[in-house]
Amino acid sequence: MATAPENTVVVDNPAQNRFEIHVDGDLAGIEDYTTNGDVLSFNHTEIYPRFEGFGLAAILVSGALDQLRSRGLKVHPVCPYVVKFVGKHPEYQDLVS
Repeated sequence: MATAPENTVVVDNPAQNRFEIHVDGDLAGIEDYTTNGDVLSFNHTEIYPRFEGFGLAAILVSGALDQLRSRGLKVHPVCPYVVKFVGKHPEYQDLVS
């Protein structure tokens, strides 16, 4: 796996119900979610083909989870990638609803 680009940012786009990861200003992938009160269900993680192989899915999911924590929200992992990610990272277990 190659090293992730330095200019990587994860932002929430509530108008489209997704977190986005941007690399050098380009949209590189998304984490689609639905909201139920203070719980966001992470339904689908996608990294676009030209950005695959840099570990961006993990950066996207951890960035999104960090934002949920800072806002006092919880996650309901639905996407298989997120289920696996949370299982491998106990520091995020407290966010699972």
